Amino acid sequence: MFRKFLAAAALLAVLGHAFAAVDVNTANEDALRGIKGIGPARAKAILDERGAHGPYKDAADLGKRVKGMGGHTVERLQAEGLSVGPANAQSAQAKIAQASPAKAGAQQPAAVAVKK
Repeated sequence: MFRKFLAAAALLAVLGHAFAAVDVNTANEDALRGIKGIGPARAKAILDERGAHGPYKDAADLGKRVKGMGGHTVERLQAEGLSVGPANAQSAQAKIAQASPAKAGAQQPAAVAVKK
């Protein structure tokens, strides 16, 4: 009975990982390499292009900017869990961080650790 439980838990973990979307605009190299079809060279190319020219606008932009990635390749990678989030999501988060009270000089309450 315990073996069946462990087998079911392992299966759920594998399936859950397979359907986890990885956003190309926020992912690091390890997350990109977790997508079937993206190896070290392709992950580096994606990150280098993103670093040099900013986030990708959409899947077509990703296909145009990264050498060796055409439309069919991008579609296949999207089926494996790669997503292209909105390019302005990072800039929106930066604007929110700039408008936070901590940036304006207000003091944040100290974090308190509670041991149980």
